[in-house]
Amino acid sequence: MATNQEPDLVEVVKDGIYIIRFNRPKRKNAFNDKIMLGLGPALERAASNPDAVIAVVTGTGDYFTSGNDLSNFTKGASGSGGASDKKGEVNLELLAQATVGSFNRLVKSFIDFPKPLVAIVNGPAVGIGVTMLGLCDIVYATNKAVFHTPFVSLAQAPEGCSSYLFPRIMGQGKAAEMLVFGKKMNAEEACKLGLVTEVFPDEHMDQVWPRLHQWAKLPPIAMMRAKGLIRSHLKDKLHEVNDLECKRLAESWTTEEFMTSLMKFFTKKSKL
Repeated sequence: MATNQEPDLVEVVKDGIYIIRFNRPKRKNAFNDKIMLGLGPALERAASNPDAVIAVVTGTGDYFTSGNDLSNFTKGASGSGGASDKKGEVNLELLAQATVGSFNRLVKSFIDFPKPLVAIVNGPAVGIGVTMLGLCDIVYATNKAVFHTPFVSLAQAPEGCSSYLFPRIMGQGKAAEMLVFGKKMNAEEACKLGLVTEVFPDEHMDQVWPRLHQWAKLPPIAMMRAKGLIRSHLKDKLHEVNDLECKRLAESWTTEEFMTSLMKFFTKKSKL
């Protein structure tokens, strides 16, 4: 029986704005294979689309995104690139390599995106949902947004170039509180520290769009040239950081420490 269910990643072009929306509201917009593998190509389509002057990433429902769907590590994901051994069982090392390869390409697409990229954080953001913000040009957030990077508690490594960008944005100490100790940050604090550009009352988040529509009327080539100058001295460094972070991420995913943390996470989740 056919269904009219929307895809996990929705793309719409309207009035010069290419909107990319995470669309798994029942799973708090967690990144499954379809989003992980589809977001990079979506950004590439936004970059090449002549009708798109700026791009927006946002989420459906109450969450921006809860980050990487960790259930991918407990089952053979369809997009894992053949991460099974000869018996057909999931090989964690192969899965880690396949996943980190997809992750590396995703972050590269953010680093190389040539047009202005705006994040509209419509709710809580976790993991990659937080780290990608450092790679965006502007971040607007609802006052209900909370930012959380629980990498170490899950025995993982920071990603999304956050190990380099966050100390630059908010200072060494605050970056350590987030990336090492997993401290949650509210929208006002994130704005004060520079991770968020501006905070809007949740009921007035629609005020963002008239501003974006106005900016979409600006000369597109001049905007890309200005962004290129701002980012040019960082791009090579960010690619270097991304490669190193992904290497450490792959290493962490194959450790006993990670599997123990993962089992604790799902045990706690099942009790809730």
